[in-house]
Amino acid sequence: MKSQKSIRTILFLSFALLGKYSWAVPIGIVDSGTDLRHPDLVAKAWTNPGNLAGDSFKDDTHGWNFAENSNEIIDYSYLGKFSPDTTKFFQVQLKLLHGTATEEDKQWMKDKKKDENFIKELEKFGNFVHGTHVAGISARSADHAQILAAKIIPTEVKTPAVELLMESFWDHFSLVRLIGDSFTDTALNFMLDMAADQQSKTLTPVGTYLNTTGMAAANCSFGTNVDQAKRVAKILAKKLLSKDLTEAEQEKYGKLFINKIIEKGASFVTSAAKTLFVIAAGNDGTDNDQLPTFPANLKYDNTISVAATRGYDKLASFSNYGIKMVEIAAPGVGIISDIPGGDTMPLSGTSQAAPFITNLAGRILDANPKLTLPEVKQILMQTVDKKDFLVGKVVAEGIANPDRALRAANLSEQLGVASAVEQAKREVGDVKTLLSVIPTADGYDGEPIPLPSTLLM
Repeated sequence: MKSQKSIRTILFLSFALLGKYSWAVPIGIVDSGTDLRHPDLVAKAWTNPGNLAGDSFKDDTHGWNFAENSNEIIDYSYLGKFSPDTTKFFQVQLKLLHGTATEEDKQWMKDKKKDENFIKELEKFGNFVHGTHVAGISARSADHAQILAAKIIPTEVKTPAVELLMESFWDHFSLVRLIGDSFTDTALNFMLDMAADQQSKTLTPVGTYLNTTGMAAANCSFGTNVDQAKRVAKILAKKLLSKDLTEAEQEKYGKLFINKIIEKGASFVTSAAKTLFVIAAGNDGTDNDQLPTFPANLKYDNTISVAATRGYDKLASFSNYGIKMVEIAAPGVGIISDIPGGDTMPLSGTSQAAPFITNLAGRILDANPKLTLPEVKQILMQTVDKKDFLVGKVVAEGIANPDRALRAANLSEQLGVASAVEQAKREVGDVKTLLSVIPTADGYDGEPIPLPSTLLM
């Protein structure tokens, strides 16, 4: 296997130097597929300069589809297959965020949210557009970014993961069902441990792939939360052990399961120690310190978790937070970005806040490729616009300030990082407006696009 240093050398020479130190910053989009033919992305598509990841990834020209084990990083057959209402849903949502929605708009939204068939279509549409939308934000204004697509979530889930888990466990626990409740705790603990192992086995190869292809950063706008973990525990107990879990038991086993996933899933990020994993905090509006979320609660030198704000004015109502587990905030409401087929649309979520930081991290490394990942995190977190509403919510207590962070990165070529940050803080003021962020109306609890999950889809 090629060393990380040699891979970086290959990429550095393959894409050529641009300016004094500028280099093509490789960024992995770990998501639901990416349209790298989009006019905004086609010139920024990462192209494999050689057989970096080995023969297991045949013809991985622009990345790999881990969900279906192929080099098809997006399924273009879905183009034109969705009803106009899927797009209208987000247009009406935007009106609600603006405070300009009519009573008719509000009633339409209420009706649609009760329509099960539409919700299923919306989830499929969300998966189809999600990875491209995230990639567009990650690459925006980053002339030297090179986007690799690592698809881990299928557009359409035909067999839910929990059903596959039950099939794999059936031989182990068909006899346990006959023994009685005294073995339920032991059996369920063992099943959840095996399920966490399976989650890890799914994601660790993705981390290894990012490592061998030399990704400087990886955007991870996906996750699994306690509620999803509770549902898995409930279904496994009922179907395999004939046991109906109480609410307290669901809470117990859900937290147990998510903590097992976090523990065993660490290899996802540790397998790519030279890659900065930028992770969406989650869209549950809860405290990640109290209700863990994977992978947002992975804490390493090469991870950073991101909460979402409404512009630079307030924490988004849907955004997760955590003074220990969430490092920084970024705009994540009404963000206009790319979707497959050459179009754009506004979406909201910590899924949109994370690539804001991925984008900025890439541009920091473009300004000074000599920076270590802890130094990149230091610049990101110490150049924020401090906000009272983020005190006790995120570690940095502020929202990323791109101009200040990039000034610090440039200054770090001559100064130490700490000195560069201090000088940048003196030179660059707080952000007043951000054109890519749509103003929002107070009091509207906006519905973000569903955060994809690698576990329960």
